[in-house]
Amino acid sequence: MPSRRPAPRARPQLSDEASGYVRGLIMSGELPPGAAVRAETIGAALGISTTPAREALQALRVEGFLELVPRRGFQVAVLTGQDVRDLFTVQALIAGELAARAAVAATPEDISELEALHHELIAAAARGNLELLEEKNHAFHREINLIAGAPKIIWALGLMTRYVPRRFYSSIQGWPDATANDHAQLLARIRSHDAQGTRVAMQSHVEHAGELLAAHFDERTSASQHVAPEPPD
Repeated sequence: MPSRRPAPRARPQLSDEASGYVRGLIMSGELPPGAAVRAETIGAALGISTTPAREALQALRVEGFLELVPRRGFQVAVLTGQDVRDLFTVQALIAGELAARAAVAATPEDISELEALHHELIAAAARGNLELLEEKNHAFHREINLIAGAPKIIWALGLMTRYVPRRFYSSIQGWPDATANDHAQLLARIRSHDAQGTRVAMQSHVEHAGELLAAHFDERTSASQHVAPEPPD
């Protein structure tokens, strides 16, 4: 039986790497609406030339993350917490379909692999190793998607997850606990081959993560837009 594991992916293009970096800064609220974004600054931060950095900014303009203002250059477009929630709502629907299919298709070996990843995730959370926690979270979801065996749906999900700042999750209050708890429920549904229950659990999990990120985003953008009152004369 051929392996369902894909071949290792090549390193992303420098412009794609830069796009992901800036997209993450925007979605996490570190670059608030109206903030200037310069190719030279992005290039310096990533150790790349301004050419791929500029290509990245043009791509983000097409995606709606940036605006090109005459004589001022690229600026972060208006983005709200509700926009973040909307993105996760769409992602939840797609991820839910994949999870439902995985619940039907999962073999005992697949379930054992998911259980192993879940235990590694729990251990990473207990040790406070947030980088490893993020890695195991990504691996857990990737394994579910592979078990589903629906490459076109996985491709569609990939279009949505590119907007998710994976490397910022660990800084979001409540995310480590939510991840561990939600994954335990997901695993229980998959173990019992409950397709509809797995769908609901995955949708709830993704929407939960989106709500945490949206609240974090609103808090960051609100703080960046706060202007301290001038002292009295």
